[in-house]
Amino acid sequence: MDGPLMSRRYLELLAREASAVEFEGPIVEARARGADAAEIEELEQAKIEALRVRALLRRRARREAELSALYDTAGDLAALRDLDAVLEAIVHRARQLLATDIAYMTLHDPERGDTYMRVTDGSISAKFRALRLAMGAGLGGLVAQTATPYATADYFADPRFRHEGHIDEAVEEEGLVAILGVPLRLGQRVIGVLMAANRSARPFQQEEVALLASLAAHAAVAIDNARLLQETRNALEELSRAHRTSRARGEAVERAALAHDRMTSLVLRGGGIEDVAAVVTDVLGGALAVLDDLGRPLTGDVGELDAGVFEAAQASRALGRTVRRGELLVASVDVGGEPLCTLVLRSDDADERILERAALVCALLLLFRRSVAEAEGRVRGELLDDLIARPDSPGLADRARRLGVDLGAPHVVVVVKHGGQRERAAFWASSQAAIRHGLAAGRGDEVVLLLPGERPGALAARAAAELSASLGRQATAGAALAAAEGVVPYAYQEARRCAEALIALGRAGEGASAAELGFVGLLVGDGRDVRGFVDRVLGAVIGYDARRGTALTDTLAAYFGTGGSPSRTAEALHIHVNTVTQRLDRVGRLLGDGWQEPERALELQLALRLHRLGHTSTRQSVGPDSI
Repeated sequence: MDGPLMSRRYLELLAREASAVEFEGPIVEARARGADAAEIEELEQAKIEALRVRALLRRRARREAELSALYDTAGDLAALRDLDAVLEAIVHRARQLLATDIAYMTLHDPERGDTYMRVTDGSISAKFRALRLAMGAGLGGLVAQTATPYATADYFADPRFRHEGHIDEAVEEEGLVAILGVPLRLGQRVIGVLMAANRSARPFQQEEVALLASLAAHAAVAIDNARLLQETRNALEELSRAHRTSRARGEAVERAALAHDRMTSLVLRGGGIEDVAAVVTDVLGGALAVLDDLGRPLTGDVGELDAGVFEAAQASRALGRTVRRGELLVASVDVGGEPLCTLVLRSDDADERILERAALVCALLLLFRRSVAEAEGRVRGELLDDLIARPDSPGLADRARRLGVDLGAPHVVVVVKHGGQRERAAFWASSQAAIRHGLAAGRGDEVVLLLPGERPGALAARAAAELSASLGRQATAGAALAAAEGVVPYAYQEARRCAEALIALGRAGEGASAAELGFVGLLVGDGRDVRGFVDRVLGAVIGYDARRGTALTDTLAAYFGTGGSPSRTAEALHIHVNTVTQRLDRVGRLLGDGWQEPERALELQLALRLHRLGHTSTRQSVGPDSI
């Protein structure tokens, strides 16, 4: 066979990627036809060269496939954004590229100083998937410690590795024999180990080690990129949350500022607490109640309030912010340690800033009202003091007129003895005077009111009840009618004596005028209204006698004159005792139950004597008021 023909024959074998055995064909044919030794030698040389070319082509094809696989791997890893997906893709591609039974990855744990199994592909052992490798232990631990690739065709027979019981048990349970491991490096730092393994003995070629190392280099960058991306995502999410929080806070602050502006505008236009409460419910919805310093509602209604709400109000004043009590929000304001007002809100919108600002606005309104009331109270008090102590001072009527008080109309002087808490009592009196267009003054342990009206008894009773409730202790009131400007001092003295008489009689906490004090009223009253006293005590019996022509009045006088004896009364009147009994029964029906009780009997006897004196004075042409 000549040279060109021989070359063409081997080129044909290379072109169709024939097996190495087929390259012996030309030599066998030459020997069969009896070729000489020189031709056989030449064919041997041609075969060797052809096999070299064949091996080179195969290595290049394999390298091209590996590079293509690495390129595809890099593209796949670059497209992944989730760290778990990145790790799973790396291990799966390593198993595919090296055609091994299993591939797996361990990552470094900086807290414990070892490596732990992170991802496996092809594993069948739970113990193997949960394996942790100390630095230097086993093949993977040695790679992580030295940052150097290691490969073994038979792990259990290889003395280079530090075999530990739990590692060998897991490897044996997985059935691994041949293992290859390369480090995952970022700069000088090893972050893990990428490994491929077979369940039968297999030597790993240098090209396979280089291939896995190349994949590990891509994998380390991909892992770091995924970590950085995740950190960026976390930072962006945290920044987004912070932005949302900041925006929400900004909106809440702006909303609170707008509500505050609305409330301030209302106050400047003369609005009151009711208007402020309306703004709060308009902005926040729900129901709002504003309570005064004693916990009494000034406006609104949120239902029944228990002791816990008032405890929350106390906590709110101590903390200086809104306090939640169940479904209620409570904001309370104090001045000098004393509560001023409390806002209780029942609403789904828990914007505490608006409620706190509303509480401050309400507190300012109440302070302003209190200041105005105190200033006006001083003016009214000074005028009342002058009416009592200096009734002849010029210009009293004009001063009163400027305050809306007509001294020419009938008034009632009320003196209320309270025995303490002067400021609260004075504030209550000033409020009453302002509401009822009267005057008020504080004088020691009592407050004095000059109020329009002609019913001193009713006003005294009302004043005693209201101030007692406000103070939480008994207040006793006496009252007297002041029909003209100049009699105010005398009415004051009488009202004061009535209050003192009530206390002396053990009736503290009540209110009365001289008329309601019975015969005591004759002693303390300046008017000495004898006829009125007789009419109130005995009028029913006297009237009955006048209409029927009976003698019930004389019978009653005789009854008391004989010490309450019906028989002796009959003897004194020269009538039968049954007649006395019948008359006394009639008297009892006219006077009502209890007419024979000691105090009532004393009033009846005094009225009988005054009635008798009145008749005598009439016959002598002297009026009963002169008695």
